[in-house]
Amino acid sequence: MSDEGRVLAGRYRVGALIGRGGMSDVHVGSDARLGRQVAIKLLKPQLATDPAFRMRFRQEAQSAARMAHPTIVRVFDAGEETVVDSAGHEVQLPFIVMEYVEGRLLKDIIRDGPVDPVAAVRVIDGVLTALEYSHRAGVVHRDIKPGNIMITTTGQVKVMDFGIARAVSDSSTTVAQTTAILGTASYFSPEQAKGETVDARTDLYSTGVVLFEMLTGRPPFRGDTPVAVAYQHVSERPVKPSVINPKVSPALDAVVLHALTKNREQRYQTAAEFRADVDAAAAGRVPVRRRPDEADMLFSAPTSSLSTSELALRQLTEDETMTRTQRRPPAIWIWSGIIAVVVIVIAVMYWAFNLRPADDLPSNAREIPTLTGASYEEAVRELQELGLPASRIDETSDTVPADEVIRSDPPAGEIVNTGTAVTIYVSTGREAVTVPDVRNKTLEQAKLDLEAVGLAPGTETRENSPSVPADTVLGTTPEGGTSAEAGSTVDFRISSGLVTLTDLTGQTLAAASSYLAAENLQLNPIPKPDPSCESQPGSPVTQQSLAPGDVPQRSDVELTYCAG
Repeated sequence: MSDEGRVLAGRYRVGALIGRGGMSDVHVGSDARLGRQVAIKLLKPQLATDPAFRMRFRQEAQSAARMAHPTIVRVFDAGEETVVDSAGHEVQLPFIVMEYVEGRLLKDIIRDGPVDPVAAVRVIDGVLTALEYSHRAGVVHRDIKPGNIMITTTGQVKVMDFGIARAVSDSSTTVAQTTAILGTASYFSPEQAKGETVDARTDLYSTGVVLFEMLTGRPPFRGDTPVAVAYQHVSERPVKPSVINPKVSPALDAVVLHALTKNREQRYQTAAEFRADVDAAAAGRVPVRRRPDEADMLFSAPTSSLSTSELALRQLTEDETMTRTQRRPPAIWIWSGIIAVVVIVIAVMYWAFNLRPADDLPSNAREIPTLTGASYEEAVRELQELGLPASRIDETSDTVPADEVIRSDPPAGEIVNTGTAVTIYVSTGREAVTVPDVRNKTLEQAKLDLEAVGLAPGTETRENSPSVPADTVLGTTPEGGTSAEAGSTVDFRISSGLVTLTDLTGQTLAAASSYLAAENLQLNPIPKPDPSCESQPGSPVTQQSLAPGDVPQRSDVELTYCAG
């Protein structure tokens, strides 16, 4: 029967199926008591037939519920529900109630192809952060794989299913049985494949497998059966990820191969150590590991010889059957030994203080230089000197001036192989927008129209106009309908509401009246006869009511002329 709609423990209602795995189905659900959305994992009923599993399952679920960390999917509750199967038999249905997380499983992301090395480093850093927290809490995951790693919609890493793998493996007797439940042996550590006890270093090996798969798109070992894959984990050496994906740097190659070391004593011992090397590789530095055996030999040799001498002296002192031939030890031997020890200690200290990390890159590796701010031609020349071909992509930028490099892909500081193509992103300046036509609009409305498209109001210049009202826009610079960079300023020409009146005295009344009524002035001429003086031909203007200069639009102008 379908699990959808079933209520577990009297409070958890099972909703739609959102995921399916080798040992469980995951449904979205709701907690009726607390009124929150949850994820409900229903384990396979056949797991509950083993009493050892039921006991271990409860213990591990309780341990997982105590862990609270941003990189770990929280476990709220766990238990068993008695249900009736399709054959009418009562079976125990184990379930886990977890935090509901929106996102994609890492296995689905890898299915689309290899993950960009920068993104892979970010994901593995989150996984190692979760493991560092769980290992300090004494919880070993045992089943780190892409199917147990979630990437949220905000890009955060979430690891799930802590403790369940231990409950399964403790109730399974063989690798084949365990992998039938856990789904695959591709992420088994050599000690898991051999049936040995596991510890935190097992999780670090599996994390190395996950990193390998993200960088290459496939796990390091593949076979027809889980047992064949497990055998390869025990006996075969993986290839470098860069053999499959040339974009992988030599530094990341070194990190992955060290994480996949067969002997757990020689691989990473803690999640913090693993994460430190991952961060170093992301910064373009090849991790350097000191070989302690040589230093131990240097320091241990003198100590061993002194212990032998002391033992011989003690035998001479305590063995009464032996006869001493000297009253004191030969002084020259003692002083020679002391001087030799001092010389060796000084030499070793000098060697240790002058050690330098091996930061030299392999002959076929190149470090991407910083190209930001250079021109495209300068960037191409610099890359060609390193044997790296370049291609160009133009894009807008609010901060980088036009024709300057914004960034490169791969980014600056990343280690790549010779011949790796580098994409150079060149700024075309700010995004272009069309200047709106704001003529004959009020100044306030014009400013709002400019700001709406991402332009800024600039200077305001007032001009006389015979017809356009005061504070109305006459035009802009740049003009409306042309293109301009987003954020740039637009200058206004605004009507002053005035016209310029000239001196009309001496002109005939007809000429002065025609001049005032013309389109460029549109003033009202009003003839005013003056009977005190004798009229003249053409009636010349003797006086005007408004002085020459700027006058308001459509003003009345009285023109006085002699009419006596």
